[in-house]
Formats: sequence, structure tokens, C-alpha cells
Amino acid sequence: MSHQIEVVRVVAATPDRVYALLSDLPRMGEWSPENDGGAWVKGATGPVVGAKFKGANHLGKKKWKTLSTVTKAEPGVEFAFDVKAEIFKVAGWGFSLEAVEGGTKVTQYWDDHRNAVIGKLTGMALGVPDRANHNRANMEQTLDRLAAAV
Repeated sequence: MSHQIEVVRVVAATPDRVYALLSDLPRMGEWSPENDGGAWVKGATGPVVGAKFKGANHLGKKKWKTLSTVTKAEPGVEFAFDVKAEIFKVAGWGFSLEAVEGGTKVTQYWDDHRNAVIGKLTGMALGVPDRANHNRANMEQTLDRLAAAV
């Protein structure tokens, strides 16, 4: 499947180890420059398809929360989720993992689910007119930080 944006890194750890780190919601803030982590909600206790979690995000002094639903949860293979802010669809995010020589090939991907009007309004509100390029830079940092942490 083709995604709007994909960033790839090889990380010196097993796919199972990388999956465990990426699906440990409070730790996401250690890798991401915009996400501060998350917490399972509505009875969810871990990464299974359909589980929901709240995410906390920031950009400069601006802060917001999102509600996400896990769409893929296969240890060592893929972790993905869809994000909503209030009633609005925001994006699909995910990490696919593949064992390679030297560790794991991690592909982080993002798909914009906002309509054009919501995209423009949120871009103006956050000061990010080009969300795709902004996310690509953040994804590069996320995977660099993940690679350094393992």
C-alpha cells in the first residue's frame, strides 16, 4: 500500500523489541518531537486492534489531545492507528517492521485524513501550512531518536 509519506530507517534491534518500544504509548514522547505520549482509555490496556488511546501533542506553546484507535497490532510486524481530534478525522499513522541484516527496517508512515477545509484551518491554527513536509521532518527525527535509543 502506498502512503502519503513514508520514512525508513534500519534500527539495531529485533522487530519484537522495536514493536514493544513503538507500542509503549508513554514512551512515544521520547522519540517524537511533537507527540508527548499517550495513555490507553475506554478499558484498553495494550495494543490490540480496536483499542483506544488518548495522545498528547504540542507544537511550540500550542497543545492538543487526540483520540486514536488501533487499526493494526501485530507484534514484530506492524503497529498502526487512526487519529481523531474531537469529531474530525485527522490521520492514519503506522510503523511496519521487517527483519534485515543489522536489525529491523522500520517504515513509519502517515496518511492525511482531513478534508481540504479542515486541513487549511488546522494548518493556520498551528502555524503549519504544509503538514506533509512538517510531518516528514518530524518522522525523520522520530526514527533517528528511536535508532539512538536502542
